[in-house]
This record gives sequence, structure tokens and C-alpha cells, in this order.
Amino acid sequence: GGSISDELSAFEDLGILKNNKNIDNEIEILRSRSLMTRVVNELHLNISYYSYGRPIEHERFFDTPILASYICLDTSQSKVVGNWILIPLSKRKYILKTGEEEMIGEFNFGDAIKMPFGKIIFTSTDLIKESYFNKNFRIIISPVDAIVNRYLGSIKISAVNKNSNAILISMRDALIDKAAAIVDNLIKQHNLDAIADKNQISLNTANFINDRIKFITDELSLVEGEAEDFKTKHKLTDVESEAKLFLKSGSESEVSLLDANTQVQIAEFMNEYIRKHDRPADLIPANIGLSDPSLSSQINEYNKLVMERNRLIKNSSEKNPVVENLDNQINGVRNSIKESLLNLKSTLQIKAKEIAKQETEINSKIGSVPKYEREYRTIFRQQKIKETLYLYLLQKREETNIALAITVANAKIIDKAYSNGDMVAPKKQIIYLSYFLIGLIFPVIILYILNLLDTKVHGKKDTDAAQLPYLGDIPLSPSKNKLVVIENDKSNIAEGFRLLRTNVEFINSERKGKSKCIFVTSTIGKEGKSFIALNLAASFALSGKKTLLIGTDLRAPKILEYLGMGDKKGLTNFVVDEEMKLNEIIFAAQNFKSLDILPSGAIPPNPAELLMHPRVKELFDTVKEQYEYIIVDTAPVGLVADTLLIGIYADCTVFVARANYLDKRLLRIAET
Repeated sequence: GGSISDELSAFEDLGILKNNKNIDNEIEILRSRSLMTRVVNELHLNISYYSYGRPIEHERFFDTPILASYICLDTSQSKVVGNWILIPLSKRKYILKTGEEEMIGEFNFGDAIKMPFGKIIFTSTDLIKESYFNKNFRIIISPVDAIVNRYLGSIKISAVNKNSNAILISMRDALIDKAAAIVDNLIKQHNLDAIADKNQISLNTANFINDRIKFITDELSLVEGEAEDFKTKHKLTDVESEAKLFLKSGSESEVSLLDANTQVQIAEFMNEYIRKHDRPADLIPANIGLSDPSLSSQINEYNKLVMERNRLIKNSSEKNPVVENLDNQINGVRNSIKESLLNLKSTLQIKAKEIAKQETEINSKIGSVPKYEREYRTIFRQQKIKETLYLYLLQKREETNIALAITVANAKIIDKAYSNGDMVAPKKQIIYLSYFLIGLIFPVIILYILNLLDTKVHGKKDTDAAQLPYLGDIPLSPSKNKLVVIENDKSNIAEGFRLLRTNVEFINSERKGKSKCIFVTSTIGKEGKSFIALNLAASFALSGKKTLLIGTDLRAPKILEYLGMGDKKGLTNFVVDEEMKLNEIIFAAQNFKSLDILPSGAIPPNPAELLMHPRVKELFDTVKEQYEYIIVDTAPVGLVADTLLIGIYADCTVFVARANYLDKRLLRIAET
């Protein structure tokens, strides 16, 4: 018996036990678009089914009660797209709508419905039941290329470790059964591809052997016919038995000559086959009985290179450097095989000549054999050669058929695709943490942005930032009455004005025993300066101080309006009419013992020029001698220069800033 290595070699001759250790190549093949496209087409993954859900639709795969199939006319199958809503009415009928819920019609399951791309057929499965009736089912057909790209992006293929030939395939998908089916079918397609590659050598060898058998059968029939005609013509029965004793000595040389001639013809057949099949993708028949072991080894090496090239060319092109390198190797090995065949043929021919020479010597010894015997021996020898070659080819054909029948794939499935049932994405911990961080950071960002975009004055913090002295804040009055400071009033607004009065007295504490002229102004209009001036004056009056309120806002006077009084003569009349006395334009406020009012008077066309008149100085000099506190309601300093023209008469200025109204950047005016 032979050794174990010899037995394994015999199996390798039949295509069994071949081990492909190039894991990287196998991984790239599994990632190829061609394999994934076959998976998508076989499992119809470009057709998606969704059932009604709360609040979203749920995808179905194996458990779908509805199936769709389509027939393309002129459009490529990979470019078919569509979106429909199907509502089962019973196990036989359904309503079909577009994806935008536009009515298409009512049909029976199994009807072929015309579409722009061809026809589509909806069928019900055994899973359909009454609870599905009048419920919406969505069917979406997507482009095959898009689906292939989607699953190529979601599948991961890697080696288990550097020292192992095992490959790990994983995939993420919302449906466990769908992902498992895709992984299993991908391995199936890979194995089918590998088996087809392996069978290619055996198929080429089988075709070669069948061609040779047909050729030898014709030649054998011809030789056998010649033998039959020779015996019939010369009325011979058993010529061999008559020459048996003479031919015993030449039997061994005859066997050797027969073997040599057989080898010569096989070499010629191989050489002719290589000449006709000279493309890099063509395989050479292997294991057909050549006596030269090195030549058989070269043929096996050549076929392995061709197989490797054919596998690479499926996912690449002939310009690929790896393919070009393989082409060069294939051409080199092919030339070596040709040269080896020529050498083998020459060697066998020399050997045959030597054997023939020995046989001639034997024939000379059997000169007594009749002429017919010698002629018959020539015919018999040709018959024997053809018959031996015919039987040999029949044997090789059976071996090749066995190899085709028992071809196995390179990949062995260790574990079928499975899921442990745990959700891998999205991860709850990450989602909860994200929500927590968003809930924590997002409000801070919003508040920061709002604060960044907020340019309004809101309170003491803004005046402190502008380095302005803070006298107090007055709450918003809900009353329509503008004079809110009255005797014995304990409201928040009244208290605010009392606090303001105290702070104003404090900043004027150096002027004890002297009249104090206090200007009340603002940056822009509608900030409430007239309201502040009126009530501040009332607050001083209620404290027992003799107080005068002067209206110098000649452009938009509000004092008389706030007091509910009509037009009266005032400052403008005094300045224009030099004969007018001061006491003619001053009047006492109602319900106040110590508060007098000097209104602004008529609105003049030239307020600035009037305020520069000498009569204005005369007015301030006079009232300072008569009143302890003079509250002056002036024009906004950010709009006109009126207040600046009479600013020399002020002992202090109360700058009014309306909260949530004045732009804080305008506080710079108050700084100057």
C-alpha cells in the first residue's frame, strides 16, 4: 500500500482537499458587489413590506401577508422603483393606492396591474387573516444598486485572528430574520461561486477526453475493419496461435513499444490542445496519464494560476497590476509546458525507435512465419494501440465525472447566522445620556444666545456694567392715572419714588440750605421721563419741600396731559413775551400744598433758539430763590440738543432708562 501523502495526492487530483489560505482574498470576494447583487436578487431585498403601526410603520420580511412581483418591459430590472399602499378587503380583494394615498383602484389578488415600467402582481400568503382587513400595508420597490450599497455598508467581514483561517461575518439590521437570511445567502452564493470555479478544470478536462474518445473510436473502428477484411480475404482464422511460439521472445519489447507510442500520442494531443487554447483564461486538462511527473506538476501550477486570475477578473479588469502579473506567470508556465511536451515527445520517439529496432531483430528470427502473419501483426499492433488508448480515456472520463460529483466549496460554515436577541443599536444608555446632556446643555446654549442677542437694558446690572450711579427703579404702573404718588399711599410704586427721592437728596447733600435744580432726562422718547419727573416732584412736595416742576421739553410736552389739564401758558410764552411776569405762568397743583407747575407752553418752531434766550437764565435764577427743589422735565438727550443747552442750570441729572426698551449701548450717552 502507498503512504498517506500518496492517498491525499490522489484526492487532490480529483479536486478534493484543496485548501485556500488566502483569507484576505476570500474577504474581498465576500465584499464584492457581484455576490451581494445575487443575494439581493434571490431574496428580493429590493422589495420592502411595511404594516400599519403605532406610531410608525413596521417592516416585515418572512411574516409578510402580502408579496409583490413585477415584470419589466423596456426598463432595466435594477432601475424599477415604486411606492404603493395596499388595503386588503378580504382574502381575494384589495384596494391599491399610490404612496401619496391617491386611489388607483380595486383589484383581486393575483391580477397583473399595468405600471409605467411593466406589470406588477400582488399576492396574499397563508399569513393573511381577518385582523389585517382594512389595514394599510405599504410596498416599496427600490433600485437594486441602492439596496446593494446599503447592505454592503452594513455588513462587516473580518478574520477571527491572524493565525486562523476562520472568517467572522456580522450585520446590523432592524429585522433579525432578514439579517440572518442575508448572511446565510451570502455564504451560499460564495460557495456556489467557488464550486463553479473548481468544476471549471474538471469540465474542460471532460470535454477534452470526450473529443479524444470520439476521435479514437473512429480510428479503432477503421483498424478493426482492416483486420476483419485481411482475415476474410486470406481465409485466416487464428494466425496468432500459429506464431505464438515465435513471438514469445518479442512480447516484452512489444509492450514497451505500445506504451511509448501511447505516450507519444498523448503528448501530441496535449500539444495540439495547448495550441488551440492559448488564451490566459483557458485551462489545461490535468491528470491524463503523462509519465513525466514534472510536466504534471507544471500543468497543476498553470491551472492554479488561471483559476486565481479568473477569480480576480470577476471583480477587476485586465489592466489590474495583479492580473497582468498573473498573465505573465501564465505565459511563462505555458511556454515551459510546451517545451516539456516537445522534450517528452522527442524522448518517447527515440525510445520507440530503439524498441522498433529490437523488434526488427526479433522479426528476423521468425522469418519462417508466413507473409500473412507479418502483415497481420502490423494491423493487430495498430488495433491494440487504439484499443488501449480508448480504454485509458474511458477510465479518465469516469475519474473526471467523480471529481465533478464530489466537488465541495472552500468555505465550511461553522455557525449559521444567529442573533442573541439583544438590541445593538441604538443603545439605551447612550440615548439616555444624550438626552440628559441635551437637556442640560441646550437650555444653557439657548440662554447664552438669547443673552448674547439681547441688547436691552433690564436693571441695575446693566447700569453697573456702564459704570453709572444707580438711584433706584420704579415698577410698571398698572393705573392709567400718571400721577401715582399721593398722600398716604403705601403702594410699591409710591415707595419706589420715595426711595428715589431719598437717593436724589443724598447726592445733593452738599448743597444744604440752597435750592437744588434737578434735571430729569432720557436717551430717547417714550422712556417715562415726564412720568418720573411729575411723580418725583410730587414726592418732594409731600415731604414738605417747596417744589416747582418745570416743563422744558418744548417738542413733546406731557406734563399738562398727565395732570389732565388743557393748554396753558408756559415757558415759551415767558421767553417770547418780555412783558410777561413769572407768576403769570406758574400755577399750584391740585391736592398738593407745596407743588407748583410751570408748563412748557405752546410748541415753538425753534425750541433750541428759545432755550438759548437770556430770559431762560432769568427764569432759573428767579425760581432758585423761591423754591427748595426744582424738577425740570427735559427733552431726550439722544435725539435733540435742547437739554445740553440748559444743562448749565442743573445741579444734578436723573437719567431715566426704560427696562426692556432702551438699547444698553445707548447708555454710553449717559456716561458722557
